[in-house]
Amino acid sequence: MSLPLTKKDLMIVNMGPQHPSMHGVLRLIVTLDGEDVIDCEPILGYLHRGMEKIAENRTIIQYLPYVTRWDYLATMFTEAITVNAPEFLENIQIPQRASYIRVIMLELSRIASHLLWLGPFMADLGAQTPFFYIFRERELIYDLFEAATGFISGEEAVNWGLSGPMLRASGIQWDLRKVDPYESYNQFDWKVQWQKEGDSLARYLVRVGEMSESIKIIQQAIEKIPGGPYENLEVRRFKKEKNSEWNDFEYKFLGKKPSPNFELSRQELYVRVEAPKGELGIYLVGDDSLFPWRWKIRPPGFINLQILPQLVKKMKLADIMTILGSIDIIMGEVDR
Repeated sequence: MSLPLTKKDLMIVNMGPQHPSMHGVLRLIVTLDGEDVIDCEPILGYLHRGMEKIAENRTIIQYLPYVTRWDYLATMFTEAITVNAPEFLENIQIPQRASYIRVIMLELSRIASHLLWLGPFMADLGAQTPFFYIFRERELIYDLFEAATGFISGEEAVNWGLSGPMLRASGIQWDLRKVDPYESYNQFDWKVQWQKEGDSLARYLVRVGEMSESIKIIQQAIEKIPGGPYENLEVRRFKKEKNSEWNDFEYKFLGKKPSPNFELSRQELYVRVEAPKGELGIYLVGDDSLFPWRWKIRPPGFINLQILPQLVKKMKLADIMTILGSIDIIMGEVDR
């Protein structure tokens, strides 16, 4: 890319990591020619906590409380993928009732995540009032300011590895709930939300449309949910303890039975779900022990964020927050 003739007058500006519209501790080094964005470099790592290495030194049950710190606005999805991975690795079947319950909770979480995206996103555009109504009737939310900024073509979206609303807003009808069904999603009637324009408005429309489709899925799941057990008791493995006497040390100080342990067999797999922000995946390697030998997270926000420098080039400085907001990132998931 050729730099403008006013190269000697370029200004380098730090946006974040402490910034009211930065959506987390993300730092952007922005090169400006006046108000025009010449370059943008995202700086990550301010929230890195070693989540993957922690997983490799914990049992699955011990690790579950940590996963809600990835994307803390879509915690049901981080918990779902964490239990899906060992279930697929060990071929553990869950009751149909449990699968329906998961679908209901996942779609409720999707709506909550999109709502919590919508309020701050509108505030970034200057519309403060909707922020206070995102948990009330959505008809009260103001229309988005129709500024078509940050265009992504379908081919670019695929080449960059984008997923979720970022991909579907560019004309690619790809939703893992349809193309690679999990839980009970193949038993419900719903439509993939997509747009072809590939801009911030298109991403807005996809997410608002998905909230309506999530309500349809939840209504069907509540109507069709089968009876029966909600857990597979046969795969619960408890550590055997000797019988404790009434007045000995163990009787007085062991407060509860130990949690069930999952021995992960020596094999590997990749499992994924359609989270609110895109494809959330886990690459899991077992080695016949209680701890994962390898636990690699595929966070959608981290993948989607990489296209930001391309989107903001040749845009105005004021457009950066609109474009960044339309990507919908959570730094807890990006940095892990």
